[in-house]
Amino acid sequence: MILGLDHVVHCVRDLDAAGAAYQRLGFQVGAVNRHPWGTWNRLVQLPGFFIELLTVGEPAKIVPAQPRHVSFGAFNRDFLLRNGEGLSCLVLESDNARVAAMAFRASALGDYEPFHFSRQGQRPDGTVVTVAFTLAFAVDPGSPDACFFVCEQHFPENFWNPAFQRHPNGAAGVRGVVLVADNPSDHHGFLGSFAARREMHATSLGLVIRTGRGEISVMEPAVFARVYGCPAPVTASGLRLAAVRIAATDLGLARTVVGRLGIETGRGALVVTPAHAHGAALVFEQA
Repeated sequence: MILGLDHVVHCVRDLDAAGAAYQRLGFQVGAVNRHPWGTWNRLVQLPGFFIELLTVGEPAKIVPAQPRHVSFGAFNRDFLLRNGEGLSCLVLESDNARVAAMAFRASALGDYEPFHFSRQGQRPDGTVVTVAFTLAFAVDPGSPDACFFVCEQHFPENFWNPAFQRHPNGAAGVRGVVLVADNPSDHHGFLGSFAARREMHATSLGLVIRTGRGEISVMEPAVFARVYGCPAPVTASGLRLAAVRIAATDLGLARTVVGRLGIETGRGALVVTPAHAHGAALVFEQA
């Protein structure tokens, strides 16, 4: 079963600089984790959702994609080369990634083997724990600048930590993610199958799919610019991730912490533009 939004990957050139930028915006940012396939990350946790700041730390360890096997490292390396910094991957939570992979195969969303990995983590008291994940990938062939997969966590009690989810800016959860495309309706079939949601809503702003945790919205680039007051990311074709919508317990507190780095919109939101957030738009909305 697909349960809802799990995380986004925010691909950056300099992991420390991106972490410092998120800290200036009032987020608590985790320590560096190193993957054996050459990427490094730092996490920003919210309840049930996280932003994965990711960079290519060891290019020599990246392996090329193979038939029926996605190379996560190669995709993000190439994303940086093509597009620069920004949101590269949309990830949904699954309670069984292997079943999700079979559903993707049956729906012609991709025929990829699930990818399993584990690593050591550390609690604030120094206790070493194991976290483990199985991923199942789906592909929209017309969207080369976005990666889609689901994530099953095998030891969620070792990963999630309420202490890591308390942020000085009042961020308290995820409201949704926003993608852009020249023709949003062209992608309703893929996104509906990926999210296992057959019902979606067409509005004056575009498409909206409601999941068990947060919304997936798709807008035309011009609509995105009008709504959020900043340019949409450029894409060669298809879908491109543009923004994360964050629920804030106190939007006034978020305004105080973010300060001049945020802009007000006419829709009661505070937007940190891609120029101040390493290629991603971060949208604060009143919880």
